Amino acid sequence: MANDEGVTRRERAQGGGKKGDARYANSFQIGHNAFEFLLEFGQHEARIHTRIYVSPQHARMFADLLSESLRKYEAAFGPMPSIHERLEG
Repeated sequence: MANDEGVTRRERAQGGGKKGDARYANSFQIGHNAFEFLLEFGQHEARIHTRIYVSPQHARMFADLLSESLRKYEAAFGPMPSIHERLEG
């Protein structure tokens, strides 16, 4: 699927888009203080490769967008177990 600029998602993910390089992450850490949230992304047995600082308001926006995307994903493909369910079962 191409966007308005004719760049496909795959091209963007491979660095062909104008918005910067994409990276795969399967390891995440989140920290916060009174003024900001720190989102860290990396690969499971490797170091963190991306750190993003956001305001608490933007962290809420991100959380809401992610929750909505997960709801749509599960509506289309079925529910997925949480990490806690996977570890316990």
